[in-house]
Amino acid sequence: MQAKKRYLILLSAGTCLVLLFYFGGVQLPSSGRNRHDRSHNGYRPDQPWPHFSDPLQQFLLWDQPDTEEYNIHISPRQKRDVNTSVYKGKRCRMDSCFDFSACKRNDFKVYVYPQQKGEKISESYQNILSIVEGSRFYTTDPGQACLFILSLDTLDRDSLSPQYVHNLKTKVQNLHLWNNGRNHLIFNLYSGTWPDYTEDLGFDIGQAMLAKASISTEIFRPNFDVSIPLFSKEHPRTGGDRGYLKYNSIPPFRKYMLVFKGKRYLTGIGSDTRNALYHVHNQEDVVLLTTCKHGKDWQKHKDARCEKDNAEYDKYDYREMLHNSTFCLVPRGRRLGSFRFLEALQAACVPVMLSNGWELPFSEIINWNTAAVIGDERLLLQIPSTVRSIHQDKILALRQQTQFLWEAYFSSVEKIVLTTLEIIQDRVLQQESRSTLMWNSHPGGLFALPQYSAHLGDFPFYYATLGEYSSQSTNRSHVFMWPFHASSCQSFYSYPIIVLWNCDKPLPAKHRWPATSVPVIVIEGENKVMSSRFLPYETIVTDAVLSLDEDTVLSTTEVDFAFTVWQSFPERLVGYPARSHFWDSNKERWGYTSKWTNDYSMVLTGAAIYHRYYHFLYTNFLPASLKGMVDQLANCEDILMNFLVSAVTKLPPIKVTQKKQYKETMMGQSSRASRWADPDHFAQRQTCMNKFASWFGGMPLVHSQMRLDPVLFKDQVSILRKKYRDIERL
Repeated sequence: MQAKKRYLILLSAGTCLVLLFYFGGVQLPSSGRNRHDRSHNGYRPDQPWPHFSDPLQQFLLWDQPDTEEYNIHISPRQKRDVNTSVYKGKRCRMDSCFDFSACKRNDFKVYVYPQQKGEKISESYQNILSIVEGSRFYTTDPGQACLFILSLDTLDRDSLSPQYVHNLKTKVQNLHLWNNGRNHLIFNLYSGTWPDYTEDLGFDIGQAMLAKASISTEIFRPNFDVSIPLFSKEHPRTGGDRGYLKYNSIPPFRKYMLVFKGKRYLTGIGSDTRNALYHVHNQEDVVLLTTCKHGKDWQKHKDARCEKDNAEYDKYDYREMLHNSTFCLVPRGRRLGSFRFLEALQAACVPVMLSNGWELPFSEIINWNTAAVIGDERLLLQIPSTVRSIHQDKILALRQQTQFLWEAYFSSVEKIVLTTLEIIQDRVLQQESRSTLMWNSHPGGLFALPQYSAHLGDFPFYYATLGEYSSQSTNRSHVFMWPFHASSCQSFYSYPIIVLWNCDKPLPAKHRWPATSVPVIVIEGENKVMSSRFLPYETIVTDAVLSLDEDTVLSTTEVDFAFTVWQSFPERLVGYPARSHFWDSNKERWGYTSKWTNDYSMVLTGAAIYHRYYHFLYTNFLPASLKGMVDQLANCEDILMNFLVSAVTKLPPIKVTQKKQYKETMMGQSSRASRWADPDHFAQRQTCMNKFASWFGGMPLVHSQMRLDPVLFKDQVSILRKKYRDIERL
């Protein structure tokens, strides 16, 4: 009996051991070759058991290599953890590979290494360095720098490219400030070369951050690297054209539903998706065209479809397709990124992304679900039905967001570079970082400076979003105020009058100032310069600022009506005297005119209401060169403010009704003491127009033919029924 029990126990133990071997619960020691074969076939010792709720994986043949097609099924986190072939600092994050101490001492300053003699540098990289050096972040003192940028050209790391810089590893290591890349930022557009196009830059970046195009989620280090778009060498350095969405047509459908026109790769990486596009092409509203006709040896590798594809490819004009399609397919090329991405954004053609594993540009701050359709290369055949199912209201919202993102962050190299720096600054100065709303709504993160305030309600752009109303009060500022009783003006009853005394003459005695029912605060300009007019004085405590010149004559009724208008348009300049700009084709330059015509593009700040945030933006956003020009000429500060506000809003100022005598008052000044009588005054303003347009990268001013009058203005009704009746009596 005891022997029988022992046999049963041994039999059970043996059966369990066999089952454990069979299901892999116990591993026998194996040779190196066997271990290699298991790994080669997709086996991972640390890979978790599959969840049955996960998507089914494709079957792999026993001899199928561990290729990119297999790797796309591994999560991005697993890829980052196992990949060690690209660079050593793959685990770097801001708290482990960035020194915050330098930034806390001197704020966020950026140092660019001096260019070394004999080093070649591409035009695109030179543009990037020039933009950084012209920004408000730039410093020439490395001791004050929070961030360092190499003067060595790292944009193109394709060893077959003529722009490739050789021996970069040695050159970088010899930089005395390199410090293993700590607090350094490296810009890169192209990495790797034929046939693999890996993301290896050819040198160890150490602990440096990457601002890289076509970066994969496998390589991307969240909240450390910055994904930037792939842009061509023809991309505008500054300014850039506006988006092509002119009308918000309903329904928002165009001639084509989905289009693509580009190269088809017959072999190598990036060929699979583009080779399959012909399955979806229907020659009607889904037009997906490819050509094999590129490269020197294309005929050696052409397949049976090449001749037909090439012939149909030549029938269609790419620009016509781009501007007449609702959706634009953006498949990966040799690398993950594509020029088609920016082209689609500008054309208001909603991008349909087909590039698995691509970390989309500025993904840290931009919610791409509001501007693009994120597809899957494995589900290509479902793309047409997917885009057809999107409601027309959603399509219109997507198209509008493409235009905002294009104009805010992508229309020029300058915006791409500055957005990159602002993202890093937000990480460094977390207590002053922008919210998601600020990045993803008008006017965008470049014009919404968080150093101004942490509360969105303090900016003039978010009242509608927050459901708030602008401040019910106004400050006045500048050289001298025409005296009137503030109590007679409904909107300004308890806030002070601020007088900026920029005159060379001494201040008048206190008893000579007119009596007012509100306090009068006098600020003596320290440097007696024009730009001091727009300093963000702490004494300005209200949202609205009524700016007046010393010779302006306005009634309280006119001011009250202008303030009422401003409350509906708090982000814009609202005022009285208007001016305009025009293009002089003979001189090929911008012109300035003060003629009273049917349109205008500027409202002079000698009599205007605007939000106090523009004082902060004027002081902290505009470069010292433009403000220095204004101060040197003692002129053009009002033009520069109009340029700034129009660049932010993309809208014209608003002109309101004024009394007839205002024109005669301004034009009738013949005193030599008046700057309006200076014969050089008009010529200086012409020069300012062109200097400002050059810095902004184009002309931001917008023409308007709208003037806002009070209701019943000039109507043939009783004057007693009119709220602003005094305006008509003047």
